[in-house]
Amino acid sequence: EVLSRGVTNIIPGKAELEKLLRSGNKLNIYLGIDPTATKIHIGHGVPLRKLQEFVELGHKVTFLIGDFTALIGDSSDKESERPILTYDEIQENFKTYKEQASKILDFSKVEVKFNSEWLKKLGFADVVKLCQHFSVGDFVGRELIKKRLNAGTKVGLHEFLYPVMQGYDSYFMNTDIQIGGADQTFNMQAGRTLQKDMRTKDSFVLVTGYLEGTDGRKMSKSWGNAIWISDSPGEMFGKVMSLHDNLILQYFINATRTPDEKIKEVEKRLKDGENPLNLKKELGVALVTEFHSKEAAEKAEKNFKETFQEKRPTFDIKVASGDSLAVTIAPFTSLESISEAKRLIKQNAVDVDGKMVDNPSYIVKSGDEIKVGSRTFLKAK
Repeated sequence: EVLSRGVTNIIPGKAELEKLLRSGNKLNIYLGIDPTATKIHIGHGVPLRKLQEFVELGHKVTFLIGDFTALIGDSSDKESERPILTYDEIQENFKTYKEQASKILDFSKVEVKFNSEWLKKLGFADVVKLCQHFSVGDFVGRELIKKRLNAGTKVGLHEFLYPVMQGYDSYFMNTDIQIGGADQTFNMQAGRTLQKDMRTKDSFVLVTGYLEGTDGRKMSKSWGNAIWISDSPGEMFGKVMSLHDNLILQYFINATRTPDEKIKEVEKRLKDGENPLNLKKELGVALVTEFHSKEAAEKAEKNFKETFQEKRPTFDIKVASGDSLAVTIAPFTSLESISEAKRLIKQNAVDVDGKMVDNPSYIVKSGDEIKVGSRTFLKAK
């Protein structure tokens, strides 16, 4: 299961990696992240789950913080350069990242490292020697880089160095397996190249599955289609209920620890034409249970039924009174911004005590019941 569920590719091959795993040797396995944001969604949880599986199998697992590489910014999945973060921003982001990731990954059994430990020690001559193992053609042949070049968009020379540095991470830690999403395949291949060229060692790349947003597009903060690990039980359950029907099975496989036997049962029930609503409820309960608790999941399911099926909303998210309506609801908008909150208010998407309010400056009073959109219900203290 560790080499199949939630896995889309294994380089150089599944059979070779399975043989290595059956050898009984304790393998060096790592997942690297650049802490470029303060919130992570359940799509980010897919490689974290895979890393945790290897923890449970007893291997040496490293969770690598790309504090040095984040100073450059990886553009693997972007159509433009990424903004460069400061060291303080990186450290602050990791604090919140770890708090959320710990709901999936047991950090007490994982070694956390920062790649600045070795990358900042490299001299200019060292970097040039590392670059000799790669060609410019490899880099410019990548789809997004080619697209930017064809459009006349700037591609920074520093971006060429990102996969080189990530490859050196793998070499320095002498890894057997690198784990990452499909967008990281090229960078992880750089690690294989350095391991083979400099250590005559054949290492592996394990590419994890991709979890789409609730509307079928890439999970994104700007599109408001992400389920965040930090979402409240009610928010998380409600978002699952808005999931496109064709994504139910994908979410059971990649976003939960639901046993394979149950997955097969879900697949059969969908094929047999069962109402997808039933399966979404089960998915919502499974997801909320894993990220919160069984009690929270049961309450979220009950609240959903009363709010949307029996039309009796439960205002269970507590907020402070005294601020303007825009400031109060901003954290609960898709962009988590005051400008987005003002837009919703002006579009008549916000009610207070059952009445539409179109004034962003309205001062929230204790006892106010605020409905934002169709799924968020706030109660002012």
